Amino acid sequence: MFPAYRYYYLHNFQRALTWVGDRYADLLDDVERRFMTDFPALPQASQALMVRMLMRRGPWFRASRLVYEEIGAAEAAAQPLLALGWLDAQAPMTLDELFGLHTKPELSRMFADMPVRSASRKSDLLEAARVACADPRPYAEWNPAAGEPAWRVTVTDICERFRLMFFGNLHQDWSEFVLADLGVFQYEAVPFDASSRAFQTRADVDCYLALHACRVALDEGADAEALMQAVQACASGNPWLEKRRAKVLLRIGQACERAQDWDAAQRVYAACAYPGARHRRIRVYERMARHGDALALALQAQAEPESEEESQRLARMWPRLYRGAGQGAPAREPAPALLRTDLTLARPTEPASVEFATRDHLHRDDAPVHYVENALINSLFGLLCWPAVFAPLPGAFFHPFQRGPADLDVPDFHQRRAALFAQCLAQLDAPDYRDLILQRYADKSGLQSPFVFWGSLSEDLLTQALDCLPPAHLKLYFERLLRDVKTNRSGLPDLIRFWPSERRYELIEVKGPGDKLQDNQIRWLQYCVSHGMPVRVCHVSWREDTA
Repeated sequence: MFPAYRYYYLHNFQRALTWVGDRYADLLDDVERRFMTDFPALPQASQALMVRMLMRRGPWFRASRLVYEEIGAAEAAAQPLLALGWLDAQAPMTLDELFGLHTKPELSRMFADMPVRSASRKSDLLEAARVACADPRPYAEWNPAAGEPAWRVTVTDICERFRLMFFGNLHQDWSEFVLADLGVFQYEAVPFDASSRAFQTRADVDCYLALHACRVALDEGADAEALMQAVQACASGNPWLEKRRAKVLLRIGQACERAQDWDAAQRVYAACAYPGARHRRIRVYERMARHGDALALALQAQAEPESEEESQRLARMWPRLYRGAGQGAPAREPAPALLRTDLTLARPTEPASVEFATRDHLHRDDAPVHYVENALINSLFGLLCWPAVFAPLPGAFFHPFQRGPADLDVPDFHQRRAALFAQCLAQLDAPDYRDLILQRYADKSGLQSPFVFWGSLSEDLLTQALDCLPPAHLKLYFERLLRDVKTNRSGLPDLIRFWPSERRYELIEVKGPGDKLQDNQIRWLQYCVSHGMPVRVCHVSWREDTA
């Protein structure tokens, strides 16, 4: 159920406009300031109609399709909007837009003279109409017998800019307010000041919108070379936007690879600082038979790897890279040996995953086994380090509906908060860290977090974990998480087994028939082995029914 207040959506839009006006007044142009002034002066029904249209897919709307009890007659509510020019009934409408507004029976009546069989599809009628009347024209000319107007919203771009300035992105929309009002999502309260704005200049907003347009154009198959030039023109002094620009460049490079345009791909990757671009450039050099360049770049990466993931990928490539360059590869260091267990289990009578079947088989009252995968270690980290994660650093929090900091997945996330995280991890050296985590679990229960898996936690699980995982091990897990937050939040073993009376534990990665370890899983397992943390891989096969 939505809130009882009939104009909840309007109230939320008004809140967002006030927020943008208060925080970004210096970045608005005259047209945007006029919108800020004119919108609250409209009749309530007109305001509500405007917001309803902005929340729906447009830009065209038929009056008869805008039926809302709290608004009443749409045509009456639209008049002030038409007077301001925010709606336009005379704008040229394309044939495709016309077809998007109507059902096939309606279109068949409008184009009754088209040489198309009555049983034909809507697309067939569109193609026939395209031959006869392709030029755009006002809706009233397309459908003189309509008996209703159709309006084009003309302020979509302005309101999209407001939405971007409020959220700091374009993937969140006004429904975030509703979910928060309903209590579906609850967010940590983070203080904001001028330095925490998503955008510091109007050029920053323009840059984001231009990069977004490039990404959309890439998905629609636009020319990669032209897009690369457009993205290069979006260079910004804003570090947050530069990381976004680098990510778009990476996507363009991948599109060039799919098109087997190796020269363009390597040029894009050479200009891209996003993690993973260097590895892909090495692969492209191989495709181009530039083996010397591939080996030279790989040696640079080996000297200063950007991540464990890159080092792991390079380790697999060395024999091939040296062979391609006509050289012998140096001997590889053996990887740490992983402890392995093989289990043969009866196939479950009810559908169940191999992880759950293994958990149930291993579980004992005095040695409980839990399916936790990434949830437990991440959650313990998130609870202990809550103050560092939600620190109000510039470029981290832009609005009240953020699950976590905007720079969570960028390489310098830890570096920017190094002192704060050091303070949090230092608490593991004190005897009361256990009480601190449990108290934070109670205090922050249900608040959105990029690390805490509320649905997978219980006080019993946390208590067992804190009783059985030594603080030194927790610190090792958390330090690796911080090395590469984007990658290392996943790949942790499926199960954890506790021996509460002995205050010890073991992590267990489960692999069913035909299943192989993934790269991020291997990295976690090898890290645990190299640091003396108990972990094993359990390979499960199903016992054949001999009955």
